Amino acid sequence: MDNRVSGVRDGIDSRAAVQRRLEEIVRENRFTIAVIFPFVGAVTLVASAEGLLPPALEYNPLLILFGTAVMRSPLIVGLLPRIGWWALGYLGVLTAYTYVIEVVGVRTDWPYGAFEYTIQLGPMLFGEVPLALPLFFIPLVLNAYLLTLLVLGRWSERILVRVPVAIVAVVAIDLVLDPAAVAIGFWAFVPPGVYYGVPVSNYVGWVISGTVAVVLVDLAFDREAVLERVRDCEFVLDDLVSFVLLWGTINLLYGNWVAAAVAGAFCLGLFRTDRYDLEMVRTALPG
Repeated sequence: MDNRVSGVRDGIDSRAAVQRRLEEIVRENRFTIAVIFPFVGAVTLVASAEGLLPPALEYNPLLILFGTAVMRSPLIVGLLPRIGWWALGYLGVLTAYTYVIEVVGVRTDWPYGAFEYTIQLGPMLFGEVPLALPLFFIPLVLNAYLLTLLVLGRWSERILVRVPVAIVAVVAIDLVLDPAAVAIGFWAFVPPGVYYGVPVSNYVGWVISGTVAVVLVDLAFDREAVLERVRDCEFVLDDLVSFVLLWGTINLLYGNWVAAAVAGAFCLGLFRTDRYDLEMVRTALPG
């Protein structure tokens, strides 16, 4: 029995040590992760779309996946202490749902409208949707949900408030993402829609998929525990900062002014969390 207890304690200590080291790495590289990576990504993607890069670098899937994983790291590392078996189960269901709804969307044009991937974002499942799709989609939902908890304050205690607001935030994220993605040629809608090439049906689809995703995330986590973690972990929303800088910049460069304004609204939401200011930038700068 003593050996078992000792083994459990050693395992807990090892996990805590790994967690501390991961947090140190993120803190030491916050500016690089949250600012440099998205700006380099925006320039690289626009240059790919405009044919300014050599073929080996143009839309390079390894670079896209690596850059995405790095920008997601603050969110993943920040939430790790709150991801137990219960949360893993619901996130696993969400992962499966993400693949299913995307495959259905590509094959049937429902619920997003007729669209197709025009470049390969890494290995493709069934040759139709990116294998890394959960890495692209689920963090967007988590960012929207966590920002909602922080901005709403005490109102987040009410499920009939936080869930609808989080769904709106998820759809708003896509108001930024899809126009920029269409502009740089990630995917295309046929025929093009009225919102910078994106049809209204796409956002009806995002309301559907976003509702399911937000409900699963809300079930996955103990709200009080995850909110305490988010308040204590200063970098957990840095992935949303990266998102705003990357896709907001691309929208600005292509003149997608409404989409850029929505990105600006997310900036205001981030400022309301009282963790992003000039002092934070100063402390996050290398050296």
